Amino acid sequence: MDSAEHIGGFLASRRARLRPEDVGLPFFGTRRRVPGLRREELAQVAGVSVDYYARLEQGRLENVSPAILDAVASALRLSADERTHLYNLARPPHTPGDTDDAPALRPALHALLAAMEQIPAYIVGHHTNILGWNRAAELFFGVDFAGVPPAHRSWAHLVFLDPQIHALLAEQQPGLARQIANDLRLRAGHRPGDPEFTEFIARMRSNSRQFDELWSSHDVTDVAFGSYSFRHPVLGPIELNYEFLPLIGDPGARALVTYTAVPGTPAHRALRDFLSADNPDSPSADQVEQPG
Repeated sequence: MDSAEHIGGFLASRRARLRPEDVGLPFFGTRRRVPGLRREELAQVAGVSVDYYARLEQGRLENVSPAILDAVASALRLSADERTHLYNLARPPHTPGDTDDAPALRPALHALLAAMEQIPAYIVGHHTNILGWNRAAELFFGVDFAGVPPAHRSWAHLVFLDPQIHALLAEQQPGLARQIANDLRLRAGHRPGDPEFTEFIARMRSNSRQFDELWSSHDVTDVAFGSYSFRHPVLGPIELNYEFLPLIGDPGARALVTYTAVPGTPAHRALRDFLSADNPDSPSADQVEQPG
């Protein structure tokens, strides 16, 4: 996966969702061989030549200016996340060959995870690989993360391929699956030529038809915060808020992810009591991964 492959598929997919009337062009009712706008129509709206726009879709990005990217983004009616993705594809923040995944987490991060006794939390890398976690996360999700093979120890693998997590997420699984695939598409624009990322995406597409279909949509979404509804085997239906807290000082670690309930609510009391209970079958406390 390189920038040329990504940008061609992304631009074509965004053209396909627009009709001439969406961008102020006349539509004469003629039969169209392809869905959405033609290249020449998009070029007309963006104010660039058809040949120049065609070169963009071919990944020939040499000397493309910010003004041209802005014009194309506006013509395609891109969202803020989609604009970011287009700019990243044209000018990747990381250069090919960057290898800062699979880091050794700092001791302070391990200590922070262990101290969050009432908050399920884990640290993820750039392809949702779970780099560290706490006892509360293992208890709530019912996963012995240390026992999960490293190749499968990612939030994407768990959501798409683990039956236990499927059951926990219940009817919310399709929405969360789409969110993860869209977020990974956005991450891909940051890291062209990253062999570990490329191998991970290839493995996910091969093992999950659901992921392959979502990946092929070229949709992008930045994940920052929100809420998930779970169907917990002990707590029953419960909704928790999640936060992705960026770890800007650790290049290989993307974010600390936490799950909380609003204080004073039944969900908060239920989660607190569950995590405080003496559970002899639970994983040992302070069990966090030491990568390396």
